[in-house]
Amino acid sequence: MPETRELTLGEAVREALAEEMRRDSRVFICGEDIAEAGTVFKVLTGLVDEFGKERVLDTPISEAGFTGIAVGAAMTGMRPVVDIMFGDFVTLTMDQMVNQAAKVHYMSGGKWKVPMVMRATLGATRRSAAQHSQSLHAWFCHVPGLKVVLPSTPYDAKGLLKTAIRDDNPVVFFEDKMMYRLKGPVPVEEYTIPFGVADIKRAGSDITIVATSSMVQVALGAAKLLEEFDISAEVIDPRTVWPLDEKTLIGSAKKTSRVMVVDEGYERYGVTAEIASVIAEGAFYDLEAPVKRIGAMHVPIPFSPPLEDATVPTEKSVFEAAKALCSGGL
Repeated sequence: MPETRELTLGEAVREALAEEMRRDSRVFICGEDIAEAGTVFKVLTGLVDEFGKERVLDTPISEAGFTGIAVGAAMTGMRPVVDIMFGDFVTLTMDQMVNQAAKVHYMSGGKWKVPMVMRATLGATRRSAAQHSQSLHAWFCHVPGLKVVLPSTPYDAKGLLKTAIRDDNPVVFFEDKMMYRLKGPVPVEEYTIPFGVADIKRAGSDITIVATSSMVQVALGAAKLLEEFDISAEVIDPRTVWPLDEKTLIGSAKKTSRVMVVDEGYERYGVTAEIASVIAEGAFYDLEAPVKRIGAMHVPIPFSPPLEDATVPTEKSVFEAAKALCSGGL
């Protein structure tokens, strides 16, 4: 067994960036308040001391501008990591990511590539109101040419981020802002995690719960509650929503015959819909019930704590829906 130590998810992200910056001088980071401030969440604290302001660049408040700079830098041989303070601000980067980064390789006949990573946050319940609390990862999954990553543990965050930085394609890497203090074992030795390989976080036989990002922890909590009712839940984390490990998801659905998909993004036209469709098509004759979806309520995220808490899936809501699905309810 490899030697491990406990790191927070934020520490794992910082360690991955530091290792890749030491390994490859082409890697640099740019974004708002990332140098001395270390980001508003303090994830990048200390990197500027080691790598200097030429590789940890504080930018003006212009997401479209510095994302465009990163696209150009990537096209000319660098490997930039763009830090978007709140995932809601990806709205300002869409032209650069959707119309430039995602398409350059195709429109140049394969002559150019854009090896860049956009790091952004997602997740509600921080009491940050409607413009700082959304989970918009489904948008990028819709665009050919982009890869989309959602780690749920410190181990996954480090291994997937190192893979993202080394990838020759543009990668959008979403970190749940409420999980930066989540602790878990991380190997001392270097490792990477390949894209498109789901992880079975908990084996089970009665129902499959496919969950993303922080919803993996919610699903694991719900699975413990289900144990009290002799319901064995398998929890699967896709880790990358594109590329998507359809084989593992369908295989688990065929084994358990009941499936729920849980994601903090808006349920309507979201990640839950795509994954549910993949499973329904691939395991149709093995399913005992329709695939159940649980996502964020279709409202702007409220500032009011009780109302905000009601808009996103919880251990209780996932537990109750899974229990109903296993007892014949829909």
